[in-house]
Amino acid sequence: MSSPRIKKLRRLNVATHRDLGYFFSSLIIIYCISGLALNHINDWDPDFIISKKTVSIGSALSGHDINKTLLARLGSLVGESRYKVYDIPVQGQLKIYYDNASLHVNFDKHSGIYEKVERRPLFYQSNVLHRNSLKGWKWVSDIFAIMLIIISVTGLFILKGKHGISGRGKWFIAAGLLPPVIAIIIQQLS
Repeated sequence: MSSPRIKKLRRLNVATHRDLGYFFSSLIIIYCISGLALNHINDWDPDFIISKKTVSIGSALSGHDINKTLLARLGSLVGESRYKVYDIPVQGQLKIYYDNASLHVNFDKHSGIYEKVERRPLFYQSNVLHRNSLKGWKWVSDIFAIMLIIISVTGLFILKGKHGISGRGKWFIAAGLLPPVIAIIIQQLS
């Protein structure tokens, strides 16, 4: 039989594990989604969607007389009403910069390439948190890491007996250590 003190500690352990798990569940999911996205940063841009389209400018337009009327006509082709700045990278070409977009016009080819950059919904905001890009967020992240340790440790002592840490739980803990140990060994050997 367990003493009343042990029972009280078990109830406190279960309550701590449960309540911290509920409280941090949203942040855990956000970090997991962001982590998956950042793991595949070489496969796709987890922060931004970059769309490109080629537009025909027609042969009537030329780069000889660049003025506000020409800039407005080119902007209307891509749905932009206000440009920030423009430059002439080489003769016969014009690059117009808009908010989060640009249009690179080649007058000789009578075409332009329009590029627009947009934040990827949900992922951009998640990645900002994950990378600690917000001022002061590193302290929240540190507290979160400590709470994850507490959630993990309290979880070890939820079950008792053959299903708990003294039973099969110890074997699962050992198995859980294998992937990082193997990865470190492989890294050291290469």
